[in-house]
This record gives sequence, C-alpha cells and structure tokens, in this order.
Amino acid sequence: MLTKKSKRVAVTGIGLITPLGTGIEANWRALMEGKSGVSHLERDDLGDLPVQFAGNVSDFEATDYLDRKMARQYDRYIHFSIAAGDLALADAGLQSEDLPKDRTAVLVGSGMGGVTTFYDNAVLMHTRGHRRISPFFVPATISNMASGLMTIRYGTRAANFAIVSACATGAHSVGEGFRMIQNGEADVAIAGGAEAANIPVCIAGFAAAKALSLRNDDPAAASRPFDADRDGFVMAEGAGVLILEREEAAIARKAKIYGYLCGIGYSSDAYHPTAPSADGAGAALAMQHAIDDAGISARDIGYINAHSTSTQVGDKAEVAAIRTVLGSAVNDVAVSSTKSMTGHLLGAAGSVEAAYALLALQNGQLPPTINLQNVDPECELNHIANRPREAKIEYALSNAFGFGGTNSALVFCKA
Repeated sequence: MLTKKSKRVAVTGIGLITPLGTGIEANWRALMEGKSGVSHLERDDLGDLPVQFAGNVSDFEATDYLDRKMARQYDRYIHFSIAAGDLALADAGLQSEDLPKDRTAVLVGSGMGGVTTFYDNAVLMHTRGHRRISPFFVPATISNMASGLMTIRYGTRAANFAIVSACATGAHSVGEGFRMIQNGEADVAIAGGAEAANIPVCIAGFAAAKALSLRNDDPAAASRPFDADRDGFVMAEGAGVLILEREEAAIARKAKIYGYLCGIGYSSDAYHPTAPSADGAGAALAMQHAIDDAGISARDIGYINAHSTSTQVGDKAEVAAIRTVLGSAVNDVAVSSTKSMTGHLLGAAGSVEAAYALLALQNGQLPPTINLQNVDPECELNHIANRPREAKIEYALSNAFGFGGTNSALVFCKA
C-alpha cells in the first residue's frame, strides 16, 4: 500500500448549484461582483411567517438533468445532488465509462434530506388519507438516496453512503472522500452535500429557535456575518459536489487540477445542542487538526472561508477560534464569509464553500463578506469587506460547523 505522503488528493472537478447560479462561472462571477442571491420567497403558503425570504435557486430545471418521471418521483435535494454530480464530472473531463467502477466512491449527504417530500406527504395523508401516499415517499425522503441514485447513474461500486452532520455535512463528506483515497480504498471520490429546505415548516422551525434574520424589508442585506447589526442567518438551498482523485491518476489522464486537499480536521464541542461555547474551543480544535494534518503551520494559511452564518453567538465563537489558532499571525490571514451572498446552504454549505476556497486559490482572488458595514468589535479580524481582494496564497482553510456541536475544517493547497 502506498504511504500517505505519496497519496496526494487532487480536486479535478467542481459542480455548483447555489442561489448565485448554476455552474462555476456563474458562481465565481457573482462572488467577485459581491452579488446577493437572497430574495423574497415566491410562495403562496407562507402566511404570517416572520421570515419571508431565503437564498433561492431560481435558474434550475430538474428535467435538464433527469427525465420527467424520475424528477417527479424524487425530492428536490436529490435533483440538486445529481445535477451537481453531473456538472462536477463534466468539469473533471470524466464520463461514467471513464470512472474506475470498483474504485470510485460516492459520498453525498444532506442535513435535512427529503424534507419537502416528507412535509407534502404528511399533509396529503392528513387531508386525503394513507392511500394517497406515494410509493416513492421513503426513497425520496431518506438522506442516502442521492448517493445511491448517483452510483446507479454512474455505475460505481465502491463506497456509497451519506453523512448527516447538519451544516458540516458537505465538508465531512469531502473529508471522508479524502480519507478513502489516502487509505487506498478508492482512487476517485464524488463528494459533497445538498439541501432543499426552503419550505414553511423548516423556516418556522428555525424562526422559532430565533436563528433567522428578520430583515423582510431588505433580504439582500439580511446575511451580514461579523457585522454589529446582524440578526440571524438566511436559509438557502443548493448543492456542491467535488471530484477528488489520487494525484497520480489525475496527472496520468492530464486532468485540470484546481488544487489539493491536504488536511482535514474534525472535532466536537461537547457543549450544547445548537450553540457553540463562547471561546470557540471545538472549532479551534478542528482547525488545528486540519493544519497539523496538512503538515503546515497556521502562518502558512493565506485565506479562511469562515463558517460564520450571521448569528450573534456563532460569529463571535468562530472569531475566537480563529484568533486562538492563528495567534500572532491573525492579522496576516484574510477572512471572509461567502454566506453573506449565498445565505446558509445548511448541509451543502461545507462543500460549496470548499469549492469557493479552491477557486480563490486558483484565481488569486479572495471573495468578500458583503453587507459588512460596521464590524462588531468582538469580531475584528483581517476581513475582506464588501470587495474582493487580490492575493497570491498557497493555502486556504474552509470551516463548517453544525448543530450537535460537530465541526469540520479542510485545508487546500495551491496546484
């Protein structure tokens, strides 16, 4: 078996479906222009919900990727997963027949799973009886069905499972793909996360927890990480899928390499079901593990794509964690939260933002935190506020933290 050092893991494909658009070009352009993908929800069933907006995917048609029958049978989060997988494979220059079937893993998870299907069928049973329940109710709802359908679609026979770790799901999925390649269990991993939970019951639930912004009068300005006037996060939907490959295989087929995933770190807060401790100890531990796994020092990090969601407690805790890990280098490391533009994609956030960190490495441009007009004194960092910043960096770190006190950090290095 090859040693870990000889098993560098390259990222050769990216598939993105977010409120900023479909595909790499649309997403990167919006990030560099500082555009928000947050808007009012165009639904007639919102009633008197205190939150009437979200990060919506508006340019997506499931039937562009799936036949009508399959699109009708499966949940929107599955639509997003399969479409992002197709986009990522195409970007990597791979077709299903090119994949080493027994050596390709599919690890695509979701924080909420098929919650739209669950809600619709619950209402249907209540109003019209059990005979109206779809026979696809269970497969359309469970969180591992996206990975399962993708293995059928691509004909792959290595690992196929879904990680469910709330808002760290996408990052954990990418991290486990990395581990499988390093451990010799796979040569290719199709990894990421998807979410489609912009529905009244989910909005009501997060609103009841007082987690959401209430800026109905100005949705585009609602997500404002690190800002003193932030009042909660903005729900969003979409998917992010990465193609990870063993370096030797990627080079052998002359693949485009965006960069390398060179370190991962996981941890638990062991503190509270939904809130981090004020000192950000759990987040700091995950970040330090990732940096150590990459074999670098904190000073080598040039950019952090922060998890920061625009909540009072969460943003402060992550800033505390960043200060702990970076120490005296804290003022030299640029930080931004792209959730200011996309909103919070929940289970897809970690993989989408990992892709953004990779693109920043490749392009030498760092995306900003928009709506950052008045930095909270407790959140002072080297912020990339409102406009992108040009910078040649060698390493980028992407954070993703979730309810349950679960934390993930990924370190990428320049190709």
